Amino acid sequence: MSEGKKSVYKPKPVSGFPEWLPEVRIVEQQWLDHIRRVFESYGFCSIETPSVEELEVLHAKGEVDKEIYVLERLHREEGDKEARLALHFDQTVPLARYVAQNFNELVFPFKRYQMQRVWRGERPQKGRFREFTQCDIDVINIDALPLHFDAEMPAIIWEAMNGLPGMEGQKIQVQISNRKILFGLLAHYQIQDAQRYTTLIDKLEKIGEKEVLIGLKLNLRLDKLSEDLANKFIELAKIKTSSASELRSMTQKLDVENETFKTGVEELAFTLENLKNISGIVADLSIVRGLDYYTGTVYETRFLDDPTYGSICSGGRYDDLASQYINKKLPGVGISIGFSRLFAYLLEKGALPVGQKSPAHVLMVLPSEERRADAAAAAQKLRARGYNVELYHAAKKIPDQLKYASRKGIPFVWFPPFEDGRPHEVKNMTTGEQKAADPESWKPEKENLHAVA
Repeated sequence: MSEGKKSVYKPKPVSGFPEWLPEVRIVEQQWLDHIRRVFESYGFCSIETPSVEELEVLHAKGEVDKEIYVLERLHREEGDKEARLALHFDQTVPLARYVAQNFNELVFPFKRYQMQRVWRGERPQKGRFREFTQCDIDVINIDALPLHFDAEMPAIIWEAMNGLPGMEGQKIQVQISNRKILFGLLAHYQIQDAQRYTTLIDKLEKIGEKEVLIGLKLNLRLDKLSEDLANKFIELAKIKTSSASELRSMTQKLDVENETFKTGVEELAFTLENLKNISGIVADLSIVRGLDYYTGTVYETRFLDDPTYGSICSGGRYDDLASQYINKKLPGVGISIGFSRLFAYLLEKGALPVGQKSPAHVLMVLPSEERRADAAAAAQKLRARGYNVELYHAAKKIPDQLKYASRKGIPFVWFPPFEDGRPHEVKNMTTGEQKAADPESWKPEKENLHAVA
């Protein structure tokens, strides 16, 4: 390297940590705003917990250590203790700790939503990140939680998902089940180690019926049970219906005499009855969910045209959210939108309305430095009426200012008077039309309202 030449580090993306350009970030913000509006329209209140939790809090839920990012100083000094803080890997554990700490101040049922980033130290791949955003809603109550909340969750998600820019025309399905049905079936046949079976059934759509059958028969052989039972598990897992009466009829044919099984069927039938006016929701008894704290209703949401992509929205009911942190029974039900996963998928497909590089609705032309105060005053009048206005930074030639607006996708350009006694004018950058306007009363043309908040 020649003397005096500065060494330059060429930055590169960090794998698993998405970063968007302004035009993509604008759409991402629109998504977050829409989801927030839907959540709040159902009475959910916002909370935000710290990015870090104590390791003891995370360990209390029995999660896998290898996925946790711990926090330590780069240069440890003598006397420094081992790491005691870690980035949270989901929003359920922080919620449990939050409810336990603030129990006496909260109003129950406690309905909260949380839209934050989470971190998991897993191998980055398509649809999986190390840093990503989740949008969660949960309802928690003391001792018992009414079952109708199990139906409210997918109804909210259906409304939120179908109103997102770029989701128009995307075929999705919210699949619901109840874990009591499968656990009741296993109990009926006195199978003790349920996880070996539930894990297999949960993979039915991913690895196919043939592979699941092989795995089920192997486990039945180990448990000294008839391999013919494998077909009954498959028969159960293949039940899909939107009809509560059909669900009862199809499960009755399995001839299972178990109270847990019957309770699960009735709870799922009740949930279906309360969702019968929403066409995109179906009972799918292959849905199990891997997390062991779900005890009843479970949800997954998939693209019908690409079911192998995996769930983009999931959750379920749990009997006791915070037993590790407080001596109270706090049952709840929740569902989470895998925001970053869904957003990245549609971005890659080219389905998102990406284009505008600025949130500004109007670019205010700067005629000259002498008229900067007048231009700024006109911009402020428009801002006071709810429009986003960017004042151009220098008194350059008008074609340069128009080119700037065009490159940023700003839909309107405002010309304040260049001389005393002249009118204001506004140019529609889509149609090219330019006409006189008043900053106190101007409204964009009806066909251009989509470009203005």
